[in-house]
Formats: sequence, structure tokens, C-alpha cells
Amino acid sequence: MNGLKQAVLQIWRLAYPYFTTRDETEVRIWPFGQFRVQERWVALSLAIVVVAIEFGQVAINVRLSYFNRDWFNAIQNKDAAAFWTLLLTVFCFWAAVFVASAIYQYALQSYLRIRWRRWMTQRYIARWLENENHYRMQLFGSGADNPDQRIQEDVDQFISRTQTLTLNILSAASNLISFSVILWQISADFTIPGTEIQVPGFLVWGALIYSALATWLTHLIGQPLVRLNFEQQRYEADFRFSLARLREYGEQVALLGGERAERERLGGRFGNVIGNFLAIVSRTKKLTAFTASYQQVNAVIPYVLIAPYYFAGKIPLGGMTQTAGAFARVESTMSFFITFYTTLADYKAVIDRLTSFDVAIGRAREVGAASALTVREGATPELRIDDLSLGLPDGRRILEAHGLVLRPGETTLFTGPSGSGKSTLFRAISGIWPFGEGRIATPKGASMMLLPQRPYIPVGTLKSTVVYPEVEGAYDDAAIAEALKAARLPQFVGRLHEEGFWAQSLSLGEQQRLAIARALLAKPDWLFLDEATAALDEPTEAEIYRVLRERLPDATLVSIGHRSTLQPFHERRIDMRPTEAGLFRPADVRAPVAAQ
Repeated sequence: MNGLKQAVLQIWRLAYPYFTTRDETEVRIWPFGQFRVQERWVALSLAIVVVAIEFGQVAINVRLSYFNRDWFNAIQNKDAAAFWTLLLTVFCFWAAVFVASAIYQYALQSYLRIRWRRWMTQRYIARWLENENHYRMQLFGSGADNPDQRIQEDVDQFISRTQTLTLNILSAASNLISFSVILWQISADFTIPGTEIQVPGFLVWGALIYSALATWLTHLIGQPLVRLNFEQQRYEADFRFSLARLREYGEQVALLGGERAERERLGGRFGNVIGNFLAIVSRTKKLTAFTASYQQVNAVIPYVLIAPYYFAGKIPLGGMTQTAGAFARVESTMSFFITFYTTLADYKAVIDRLTSFDVAIGRAREVGAASALTVREGATPELRIDDLSLGLPDGRRILEAHGLVLRPGETTLFTGPSGSGKSTLFRAISGIWPFGEGRIATPKGASMMLLPQRPYIPVGTLKSTVVYPEVEGAYDDAAIAEALKAARLPQFVGRLHEEGFWAQSLSLGEQQRLAIARALLAKPDWLFLDEATAALDEPTEAEIYRVLRERLPDATLVSIGHRSTLQPFHERRIDMRPTEAGLFRPADVRAPVAAQ
């Protein structure tokens, strides 16, 4: 019972925001034209109409139940006039209404589904990308693995299955009430077969007991499917992600001759898919054996129960068929859990994945909000770091800095061993690292840009890749071409409008020079280079630094690097040195002579 309550609360938390949102949208309704309205009114209106049609279809089925009774009575009495009249005036009319309502219901339900999916997808993307949540979530491990699957696939499955199951539950409930009344009226004075014991609503109680027993057995057999379906989706996503990563790093794998290792790695991932799938098959076989047997027995059980009363002359043939139909309806609604158990198990897995994704986003937001590390714009043109202590997600401390000042116009090089916290310091300055405490005052009114060692290269035209994170129209082609030439990429000037997977076709050195072109276009006041030229040969690297000084004369360059050849291009050098406490602390080194 607690599990059911928890599942209902999870569904409510996932669905509630859409039906209460105050976001505005545009709708077009013929013949009233287009107008703006809050999205929640569109959602509620569509949901009400879809549910109303569902109840209307139940009412039509009840009416056809009485048609079925009268029609078979006409057949038993050989009343041809009644037979044809009922067929042409009752059945044809209500059957046509049912078909038309089903078509409209499908169209409105589909319209609601796509609007709901659009709103929910945009909301998840916004929350995922808000305040670097997507980055922080990666730091927590696998608590929110495969966000692509959760946003693209799980959202769609949640909406479609919520719609389907909600309508099925409402239909089952209304069918249960409507046909239970019919069944109760028919069997009001029935006695237990072979006895004189009268049980009001005998057939209703029979359907209830029969369905309750079958439902309990179904849950007992199928309960492990919830966990297995959850695991299957995770294994499938992990396997798909591994394939995508192999495609992205195909060159590196080929250079290292890593095909055998990748086959073993992918084989292991796919082995998890196969093993869990076979476990699902094994459990589903047992569930199917029971449910299929149950469904086959259902075809005759109503007639077996009613036959004694028909043969005793208590009900006519039409009454028998109506009773059998009503019994089947009542029994099927009571056994809703049996029919949809596999769907419910998979639905529960989808709910759990979206819920855990929500939890991970919330955790990332809380970590950012609760961080004792403050990064704010200062009152001076300098970058000041005071009482800074940076750590890792597991709580370990790696770096401390007190009274560190970076002055505008002064090029600075950070050096030190790997793992000494240089890149972490840059992340903290940029405001995305939440694990630490202290104060960082950024230069007043200054724009800042950080170039990592491996830049992000989105899929699209080369132009959109160069101007990222701006949109394609932010710079004209001439400015982009000039930036590419300056970054020593003249061979790509004529390919600006070419679509491609540039992360695969460009070498790391070309990607780094492309990032330099971005900086030349953006013209930041402060430019941080986190080994952003490490993949270049020394002459090209030197040329790039000269270009940066020429093209961005007012920008303050702050670099991380290990090459000694970088020192002449910086006026100041800061080395990360270990302390007795095992932490690293930045310390000034004698400044080299800067290159002119």
C-alpha cells in the first residue's frame, strides 16, 4: 500500500506543474482565430474534453448492452421486424457516434500529448542547464545518468502512459459502476446454484472475488518486473552512450589499437542488456502463462455461471448475453491490474527515472545555493581571491589561496604538477565550481572567457561552431573569416556554411585554434586559457600567443601550462606548491622577461 501511495505521489509531482503552469501560449481555434491564453487552461480544457468523451463512450456501451439484450431476445422469438429495427435504428446510430467520438478523442489526446511534452521537455532542459546544474550533476556520479534518455525518451513515455493509464482507469471505474448496477439488477434474486440460498447481487460478488484472487496472484508473480524494467532502460542507455563515445573518439581508439578493448567493453555493456533482458523474459513467461490462462478462462466463466439460470428459465437468451457481457465488463475492470501489469511495471520504472532526475537537479541546485564559495563582481578592476579553500565532491581539500591578486593587463602563467588544483581554480573563478569556501571578486565591469584544453564543438554548420556560444547571426562572415585566418585556420574559410560533425573531423589542435577564433570574435576583457594550446606545436603556439596580444591588446591573459616555452609570453608566473598539510598553494615565482 505504501508503494502504491508513493507511486501516486510521484506521478502527481511530475504531472502537477503542467496543469498549474501560468506560462502563456498561443492557440488557434476555428472559427475564433488565434489568441493568447495560459497553458494550463489549454491543458485542462483538453483533458476535460478527452475524459468526457471517455465517459460518453462508456454510456454508449451501456446503451448497446441493452440493445444486445433486446436483439438476442428478438432472435430467440424469431421477431424479424424487431431484429431489423434494432439493428438499423439503435446499433448503427450509436456505433457511428462511438466511432466519431473515438476519432476526435484520439486527435485531442494527441494534441494534449505533444503540448505537454513540449512544455515538460523545455522545463527539464531549462532546469538542467540552469546555473550550471548539468555540470554539477556530472560531479555526483551516476545518480542521474543518461540525461539525454530521461529528457527525450522518458518524458515522452511518461506522458503517453499517464494519458493511457488515466483514461483506462477512469473507463474501468465508470464501467465497473455502470455494469455492476446492471449485473446487480439482473442477479438481485439469484440463488447459489444447487441451493435455495439467495444472495443479492450474486454475480457481482462472484466477479469481485474471482478478480481479487487473480490480481493478488498477478502481483505476486510480476512484482520483480518493476526493478528489471528499470535496470533494462539503464543498461540500454549505457550501451548506447558507449557507442556514441566510441564514435566521438574513433581516431584515438584507432591510433591506440584499442578495438579489442572496445569490443570487450561493448560486449560487457551489451552482456548486461542481454542478461537483464533474459531475466525479464523469464519473469514475463511466468506472468504470461498466468494472465493468458486467466484470459482464456474469462471467455467461458460468465456463461458457466449464468447457464444454470438460463436452463432453469429464469432469464431469456438476450438476458443471458447481456448478463455475460456485464459480468465480463465488471470482471475485466476489476482485473485491470492483471491486464496492464507489465505496462504498469515499465511505467513505474519511467516514473522512478524522472523522479531521480528531479532529485539530482534539486541536489545540484542545493549544492550551488549552499556553497560557502562566493564569486561576485568586485569594486576594482583587479581579480581578488581571499581565504579560498577548494575541495572535491568527496570532501577532500586540494587547494588554498589567501590574498591572491591578478591585475588587469598583467599576463599571468599558472604552473604546477597535475592534480594541484590549477583547473579547479579556474572553474572556481568562472563560478561553476561549488565545492569550497572563500571569496572571489571578479574585475568590475569586465567580461571574462575561459578556453578549456578540449573545447566544446557542437554539431551544425562550421559558422555556428565558430561563433558558439553566440547564435549564428551574431557575426558576419567577413569577421568570422578574419578570425579563422588569425587563428591559423585559413583552410576553413570557404566552409562556413558546411554542416558536419566537426568534433570528429577536426584534430584537437584545430579545435583549439577554433576556440582561439571564438575568443578573437568575443574580445573578452579577461581571457583564461586552461592548457588551451597544449595540442599545438611550439612555433604555432608562440604564433597564437602573439596573435592574441596583437588582436586583443586590452585583454588580460591568464594561462595554465606546463611548457617552459610559455613563460616568455607572460609577465608573471604563479606556481602551485604543496604545503605541509598536503594542500597546494599558489606562490609567485621570479617573473621572466615578457616577449615583445
